[in-house]
Amino acid sequence: MKSLLFLVLISVCWAEPHPDNSSLEHERIVHIQAENGPRLLVVAEQAKIFSHRGGNVTLPCKFYHEHTSTAGSGTHKIRVKWTKLTYDYLKEVDVFVAMGHHRKSYGNYHGRVFLRESSENDASLVITNIRLEDYGRYKCEVIEGLEDDTAVVTLNLEGVVFPYSPRLGRYNLNFHEAERACEEQDSVIASFDQLYDAWRSGLDWCNAGWLSDGSVQYPITKPREPCGGKNTVPGVRNYGFWDKDKSRYDVFCFTSNFNGRFYYLIHPTKLTYDEAVQACLKDGAQIAKVGQIFAAWKLLGYDRCDAGWLADGSVRYPISRPRKRCSPTEAAVRFVGFPDKKHKLYGVYCFRAYN
Repeated sequence: MKSLLFLVLISVCWAEPHPDNSSLEHERIVHIQAENGPRLLVVAEQAKIFSHRGGNVTLPCKFYHEHTSTAGSGTHKIRVKWTKLTYDYLKEVDVFVAMGHHRKSYGNYHGRVFLRESSENDASLVITNIRLEDYGRYKCEVIEGLEDDTAVVTLNLEGVVFPYSPRLGRYNLNFHEAERACEEQDSVIASFDQLYDAWRSGLDWCNAGWLSDGSVQYPITKPREPCGGKNTVPGVRNYGFWDKDKSRYDVFCFTSNFNGRFYYLIHPTKLTYDEAVQACLKDGAQIAKVGQIFAAWKLLGYDRCDAGWLADGSVRYPISRPRKRCSPTEAAVRFVGFPDKKHKLYGVYCFRAYN
């Protein structure tokens, strides 16, 4: 009798790696099913979905029973739970839960998420008015009685990664200050995946910066002596994980498109910083942020050879078409520096948000 019970238990439970997310190799998904019941399967038709800030997106997820064409057995209510995976994979952020007529969204997702439900087996999640912080991996979990299964979908955002250091200079930000610095410049602290994609697109920067997982890294496409040596292999160099309160580095920020107009203000004279702020306000706009000049340059191809003030007190100008006296060798947002706000005179870049 004991041997028979042991065999039954073996037939009821098993563990296997999740097939939809190779980056989560250590994660084990436990499936439980009745001995003679159909196995519940959860499937994401696409592993990666691309969108942009301000848009709407659907993260695909459907559930089936193996060996049957029905979505559910009808004996138990279906429970659908969406969570966002964190970088250490030990914690999950609740996004949305549905069971029967009951629906609940959580945190920053409240009022922005719902199930598509195009069919009785559709558990796809719709996210509206996408924010920069929505980027990442999401888990769709479906539970019916003793059975459950999951699928993982990655939401990627179109955007640009840029290095940032404050007026104080290089290596002056702890992790929390780095997060705030990015937020103040219309961006969020970049993830490793975003920095890696930027490196593959040609980003080369020798100063190490914080990333959203708490690591400190920097991308090198042209190995050279001050940046690890001439004979090293190009890549994203990793300093490892550092104390978020005490350690100080630069930061890599990520921003996406914006709902507004970025422009260089035509003005009869050059301006001090305070005059630049007032000139934008008088024009019905605000002085532009660093994230906005990078987004306009990278995503809209904005090109202007005139140096102008930005909100953080820096002076920059975006070049999409390299030419003599305007970044002759490469397309880039050129950095002039943090001039004296009271005495130095420049133009100004403004941003007018659309209602």
